[in-house]
Amino acid sequence: MSQIDKDQVVDVLNRLLEAELAGVVRYTHYSFLVFGFSRIPIVSWLRAQADESLLHAQQVGEWITTLGAYPSLGIGALLDSHKHDMSAILQESLATEGHALALYRQLLQLVEGRSVALEEFSRQMIHAEELHAADVDKMLRKPGEIRAFADRPGG
Repeated sequence: MSQIDKDQVVDVLNRLLEAELAGVVRYTHYSFLVFGFSRIPIVSWLRAQADESLLHAQQVGEWITTLGAYPSLGIGALLDSHKHDMSAILQESLATEGHALALYRQLLQLVEGRSVALEEFSRQMIHAEELHAADVDKMLRKPGEIRAFADRPGG
């Protein structure tokens, strides 16, 4: 196996750390803005997503220090359309999760065939992000609608 380019890997990991920390803030913020009859299960789901983002940030941060580098103190972009209906919140979530998914795929490309542990970590995170995006896509559909939200015009 060839060596990883540590500088490139750490750069992607730091961008992931910032994105995951932004997810903690974003999902927590969203949880404050849910109103109506279905508030309790949706707030619980959003806060679980915040917890998952924190776990991912912790895992990424551990990888950064494992590689002998310094974890970023920055935070990723906090996209906020200032539209707080559930559809807008979920669409923002889908967009930001897509960004994190792209970063995890970039990490995989950098470590594939070079570090089994980092490759496995990347694949696990891609798996988790793809499942999350699939759940959000299903939540954006109207009841009884089979066609994926992402496949619809404007989706």
